[in-house]
Amino acid sequence: MTRADDARTALPIPDRPAPGLTTYDAKDPDTAYPPIEPLRPPAGAPNVLIVLLDDVGFGAASAFGGPCRTPTAERLAAAGLKYNRFHTTALCAPTRAALLSGRNHHSVGMGSITETATAAPGNNSLRPNTKAPLAMTLKLNGYSTAQFGKCHEVPVWQSSPMGPFDAWPSAGGGFEKFYGFIGGENNQWDPALYDGTTPVEPPATPEQGYHLTEDLADHACTWMRQQKALMPDKPFFVYFAPGATHAPHHVPAEWPERYRGQFDDGWDALRERTFARQKELGVIPPDAQLTERHTEITAWDDMPDELKPVLARQMEVYAGFLEHTDHQVGRLIDTVEELGVLDNTLIYYIVGDNGASAEGTMNGAFNEMANFNGMAALETPEFLRSKMAEFGSPTSYNHYSVGWAWAMCTPFQWTKQVASHWGGTRNGTIVHWPAGITERGGLRSQFTHVIDVAPTILEAAGLPEPVSVNGVQQSPIEGTSMLYTFDQADAGERHDAQYFEMAGNRGIYYKGWSAVTKHRTPWNLMGPPPPPFDEDVWELYDGAGDYSQADDLADKMPEKLAHLQRLWLLEAAKYNVLPLDDRTAERINPDLAGRPTLIRGTTQMLYPGMGRLSENSVVSIKNRSFSVTADIDIPETGATGVIIAQGGRFGGWTVYVHDDRLRFVYNVLGIRHFATTAEQPLPAGRHQILMDFAYDGGGLGKGGTVTLSVDGSPAGTGRVDATQPMVFSADETTDVGYESGTTVSADYTTATSRFTGKIHWVRIDLGGDGHEPDPQEKLRIALARQ
Repeated sequence: MTRADDARTALPIPDRPAPGLTTYDAKDPDTAYPPIEPLRPPAGAPNVLIVLLDDVGFGAASAFGGPCRTPTAERLAAAGLKYNRFHTTALCAPTRAALLSGRNHHSVGMGSITETATAAPGNNSLRPNTKAPLAMTLKLNGYSTAQFGKCHEVPVWQSSPMGPFDAWPSAGGGFEKFYGFIGGENNQWDPALYDGTTPVEPPATPEQGYHLTEDLADHACTWMRQQKALMPDKPFFVYFAPGATHAPHHVPAEWPERYRGQFDDGWDALRERTFARQKELGVIPPDAQLTERHTEITAWDDMPDELKPVLARQMEVYAGFLEHTDHQVGRLIDTVEELGVLDNTLIYYIVGDNGASAEGTMNGAFNEMANFNGMAALETPEFLRSKMAEFGSPTSYNHYSVGWAWAMCTPFQWTKQVASHWGGTRNGTIVHWPAGITERGGLRSQFTHVIDVAPTILEAAGLPEPVSVNGVQQSPIEGTSMLYTFDQADAGERHDAQYFEMAGNRGIYYKGWSAVTKHRTPWNLMGPPPPPFDEDVWELYDGAGDYSQADDLADKMPEKLAHLQRLWLLEAAKYNVLPLDDRTAERINPDLAGRPTLIRGTTQMLYPGMGRLSENSVVSIKNRSFSVTADIDIPETGATGVIIAQGGRFGGWTVYVHDDRLRFVYNVLGIRHFATTAEQPLPAGRHQILMDFAYDGGGLGKGGTVTLSVDGSPAGTGRVDATQPMVFSADETTDVGYESGTTVSADYTTATSRFTGKIHWVRIDLGGDGHEPDPQEKLRIALARQ
């Protein structure tokens, strides 16, 4: 069969048997067939490595003037190109969906995060089959494909162990190998991992030196070595997307120590230093201006003095986290070089999927779940000071202050989620490809966007954009190849129009100009509702002489502003942005939003061995009465272990047997633990045990009375004085018969959590007095999971 390049527009490439003589006997000397040729891309097609970091602003990495040392990024930039006008979507899942498809995020249904999906085509979190992912295109053209790290593009109703797996990387995503996690964030010390679609446990504990980013790098390096050992003539496509540096900011203790005392003068001073370094490096124009601090961001001098040591420590931990992450990326680069393929490997190092995250409140957090549950007041300055030594450790789930996020986006306005301004969308990017780029250490300032990566890779590989994939006609890729910039520093930009939109924050770029409007502030979701869209105030900037959007020309040039506003509306209509949607309650409620929900009703049956069930896969017991009933066998030797557990160290609940007694523990944010223990040991034999929680009512997060029963007889009572009203964890799960991840109770470890008796079934029943959380607060939680 032949695989002519003109056949590559239809994928899989159609099999075309070569015509020829068919003989009766294979021994006939006229019997001849062409040899089987393995599928390969065109000769010279490069290996491809995409590195996408998480929540890193333009002004964070030293390669772009920031305070966090990134020697790997600097090394690649010195032998490649820096792009100082590369853009993302302002939020993680949308950026990733756009990167992997070459289409705008609304075009592939990812207008926001999966947790707030609606029935609208631009926000349903479902990639149309008319927009095949890049990995699928490369695989069907003969590439080996692998993804390591974060995947936040799986619709929430498809994230359970039963799938469907169409949106998972190793199924419909086109990656032959996937090792990482599903969701917006993960515990770096004890993550919920998948190998393909199979849940797996980390290979070691934090005490044994485990860290997620290091583990991901281990797997990526091993996979690349094996791929080149077995298929040296076949190029690879590796997508390395660690959860770093998304909160929680977890990092081995020696890395933050490298920054001890370097941030004691606060974020305002840090911005000034970063701005000066950016000009020295030339990564911003000489006439660029440092934008002013908005009133929503407290000045460093106005922060409480007793809190400043904690705030400085938060930034030390973050800086160490980013340097540690860059070091792991360096291990991948070293492996590629050791394999002898660095020269013909096209590397994209995208330093952030959006601006820095301002979701940590002005005070930052030791456990970010406190803020997401409306309980940030528990983390007083005194409490935070008492935990300073633990920031970044396995006992923390930490985030830094809004002020640091703003400083990490120097010189721009705003941060992550604010798609209107460059602080939310402009990310430093490095491209390295010695075989395809002549200049070393160059700077490129053409406007580019994350949707441009896919067409660049296809052009570099000599591959056409597919017209049909798996029998489905494809819509055109919406990005523009960046290949023309590789050896033409002064080439006119070809991507000259681009819309931006996220939760009503919106803008348009067109031929150097930008018109933008900020509709809402990320960390003020509990404040007054945003204004009607038509009352939003627009700003106008001339990028030809105003790199950082510092000089608003809206009042001086109303006609120009009106022209760009109209253009934004046309682009929004073209790419499924409309209708604009800043709703809260409707988007949180699956029925009102129009998305499927996995679990309905007030009862759920669970069975032994079920696990890794996200909170979207289990009935919600929050702010209401509920009961847990289990049918179990206790052997003559007694039993121990978990019957059912939800959450982990930083919040959750568990029903288990300890010292032969039935126990229930409710853990509030890892700060308060409420335990109820049966008065008598469980005798051998088959029993039906019951934990009944009678909610006090009267609002969110209230307490309740616990009653334990065995075979219908009361066995113990207790009190829970407070509960978590919104979310237990962004990454911990529900497990039956054991507990994965960190443990709710200190009575057992993950290793000792497995129930030593027999569980026949477990049932959760909800009471009828549920108190629904406030929609504004629920949206705040959902947006925090990106």
